Amino acid sequence: MISTASTLSLQACCIEYLILESDNLSKLFPNAHLTIGGFTLDAHVLFAILTTLVVMPTTWLRDLSCLSFISAGGVVASIVIVSCLFWAGLVDHVGVNKSEGTALNLPGIPIAIGLYGYCYSGHGVFPNIYSSLKKSNQFNAVLFTCIALSTVLFAGAAVMGYIMFGETTESQFTLNMPPNLMSSKIAVWTTVTNPITKYALTMTPLALSLEELLPTNRQTYGNIIMLRSALVLSSLGVALSVPFFGLVMSLVGSLLTMFVAYILPCACFLAILRSTVTWYQIVLCVFIIVVGLCCAGVGTYSSLSKIIQNYQ
Repeated sequence: MISTASTLSLQACCIEYLILESDNLSKLFPNAHLTIGGFTLDAHVLFAILTTLVVMPTTWLRDLSCLSFISAGGVVASIVIVSCLFWAGLVDHVGVNKSEGTALNLPGIPIAIGLYGYCYSGHGVFPNIYSSLKKSNQFNAVLFTCIALSTVLFAGAAVMGYIMFGETTESQFTLNMPPNLMSSKIAVWTTVTNPITKYALTMTPLALSLEELLPTNRQTYGNIIMLRSALVLSSLGVALSVPFFGLVMSLVGSLLTMFVAYILPCACFLAILRSTVTWYQIVLCVFIIVVGLCCAGVGTYSSLSKIIQNYQ
């Protein structure tokens, strides 16, 4: 069950990468289109397909050490993007003191729950971090630092984005930033290039789990390439069918991240250490599980409802 949820989360991240690339590239080149045999591909569809063609060969690689090294800059890239947002607001005065909005939007809370949950969907890397530490007793400090930095980064971007753009804030704040500013160009191009190096690394665990299901005599390099290509194409199909970045993110955060990152860890903690846990640990874990289940249910229903409404 845990493996299935984690696998679906990885696939959802790959889908989000394609939507992200499509949205930002179509902003950079809004008039781009391609006509083939009477069919015209608009900018969103065209760039989603082009991104797929670019990332597909990277998923065929067996040795991802090069991509791992490059994608390690993802943390720096995230800081750069958020810094560009603050620069645009505080230095270039984009939207600051001009936007209007409400302090509390109750109808938007269910969607926000999923978005908040998705922010902590990187939980899957913590076991690898723990196993790679020379001093495993420092893991708690590493864990706290990661969560604290992520919280500050995401909260800062959320607050600044809403101050600048108010109710007109898009699912990606790079879509709101004026294209003529240097800070906007840096933010958008960093956003565009970053997922390309991450796609293969995100897809690989999913691909490996499926490759293990193949008979030994079928685990040839040609079959592996076809399997991984099929996974990439399936991501493209979903990205084109459900091109709603924010709603897909909210759905994944509510349905999968809440389950794997909040509910299951507490449940497993109680199950494994049930004879040694203290009463306040039990109360805290049960509280997190109950809140997680409520948030997951409300967020999933709201996200699905919004997605369905976009097709009506």
